Amino acid sequence: MIRKTVYLAVTAAMLAVSGLSVAQAAPNGDMRGDRRELRQDRHDLRGDRRDMRQDRHALRHDLRTGNRAGARAQRRDLRGDRHDLRADRHDMRGDRRDLRGDRHATHVARNGQR
Repeated sequence: MIRKTVYLAVTAAMLAVSGLSVAQAAPNGDMRGDRRELRQDRHDLRGDRRDMRQDRHALRHDLRTGNRAGARAQRRDLRGDRHDLRADRHDMRGDRRDLRGDRHATHVARNGQR
């Protein structure tokens, strides 16, 4: 009976210690992922802006040459690019918010605050 109690106590202590180390390591790994996502979102933003520049140039060309159908298609494409740009900005805001939250969690974990 005593052996079983000691075994359970030791097992519980080992699980608690391993749980603490995992809890402290989680924010750092998560920050790396958030930074990667932020870099990817910046890359997507640059691509969307490049696409918009090209579409605006094509729209001006279509308007100059009187190609109304082409201009209509370019306007539609620009609308889609604006939507993508807004979505990427929104995603970046969320990633920045996650990154700030992870920094706060890491700071709290290091200082032992709750």
